[in-house]
Formats: sequence, C-alpha cells, structure tokens
Amino acid sequence: MASFGPGVAWVTGASSGIGRALAQRLARDGWTVLASARRSEALDELAKATKDAAGALVPIPLDITDASAAAGAVREVIDRYGRIDLAVLNAGTHRPMSALSLDAAAVDDLMRVNFMGTVNCLVPVLDRMREAGRGHVAIVSSVSGYCGLPTAAAYGASKAALINMAESLKPELDSVGVKLQIVNPGFVETPLTDRNTFEMPFLIPVEAAVDAFVKGLAGNSFEIRFPTRMGLAMSVLRALPYGLFFRVTRRLVPERPQTR
Repeated sequence: MASFGPGVAWVTGASSGIGRALAQRLARDGWTVLASARRSEALDELAKATKDAAGALVPIPLDITDASAAAGAVREVIDRYGRIDLAVLNAGTHRPMSALSLDAAAVDDLMRVNFMGTVNCLVPVLDRMREAGRGHVAIVSSVSGYCGLPTAAAYGASKAALINMAESLKPELDSVGVKLQIVNPGFVETPLTDRNTFEMPFLIPVEAAVDAFVKGLAGNSFEIRFPTRMGLAMSVLRALPYGLFFRVTRRLVPERPQTR
C-alpha cells in the first residue's frame, strides 16, 4: 500500500454506484479526486458529502461520448494539477436485450457509452502519461465480458471489447512506465443492478466492492475482480466446451409470457 500513495486521480462515472463510492474512498484516503459524470447536480452533492475528507473532491461534469469534451477534461486536470497519477475509467450503462428485442440503435448507444466513451477518455490520458513516462489507468469492465449471457448481448459485447483492448495495450504500456489494469466486477448493489429483475448470485454491497477495488489498485495484478466467487464461477463457465456452456446458459433465458 505504501507505493499506492495519495496523488491526483480522475474518476469517471462518479455520480453513483461504484464510481461514487470509490471517489469518496480515495478522497478520504487523501487523494485529490477529479470526479466526472454527466449530472452536475449529482457531482455537486457528492462534493458536499465529501467536504470533510482528508483529500479533496472536485466536480468536472462530462459526457464521455463527446471526444473533444473528454480531451478538454483531461487538459483541465493537467492545467490545474500538472498531472494525473490515476485514471479510473468507470462510466458505463446497461440495458437488458434479448434475442427477440435486439435493436441496432440500442446496441449502438451502449457501445458508444461503454466502449467508445472509455476510449474517448483513455486516448488523452495515455497521451499525457506516455509523455510523463508514468501513470496508472484502471478500466472498469465486467465479468459479463468473459462470455455471452442471455439478455446481455450488447452490454457483454461492450465489456468484452474493453477487456480485449486492455489486453492488447498492456505489453506496450508496461514498456513506457504506464500501469494498466482491467476491473471486472460481478454483481454489486448499485442503481445499475437495481434494474435487474432476476436473482443475482454472490451480490455484494458497494462498500465491499470498493475495498476490493482499492486493494487491487495497490497491487500489481492486471485484473481486479470481485466478488471472488462470482469471478471464479464465470471463469469456469467461460472454460466449458460449448455443448456444456449452452446447457447452462439456456437455463438463464427468461421465461416468456404465455400467449393464447
């Protein structure tokens, strides 16, 4: 933990859920946290709730789907503080989508937010970190990116794209002094999972998720994964031959209402 000392952190998707709780935790631990999300009022409320922290929390409203705005947010942080020590690219959304409700516009929207929105933030961050020869980036994906699950066709695809991208970038970033990690949560009690209408195995409180998140950031593993049992279950599922894999996932297909 000594090498993971307070510095300047930028956290996207900080208005709710894991992003909000992590931003507060880092500020309490002495970090200067630049918190971004679309809803400025939620960021202002977060700043008020964190005003007594050992560090500081500064709102920077941002729509990550706007590439020029994302680059501008990075410039603003650099202009104010001279560096970004840690970037947690966490912003994302979810929309359940079955095979019978697959919609091109909805898929495009999820990919623009979850994947391209992250890319919009990552590019200017890496430009600065490569120049400095140092830095730390954590990209938040999901264990749903391990394999295809019913109703997660678009969401899982967007998260799988993040995992693949991070795996591709890591070897080169290691060589220039930039630490890259991928964060794969399972089910965590957040406003996003509140939308789910099915039973969520191994669901954990957001505080427990943030504890695991911060512990992972302080370590050297490429992947940060929590809760442990959910991650292991998904790893086993991913490793199954397709015959067994589909026998399991067919059981996860929601029952359709009976029609006359």
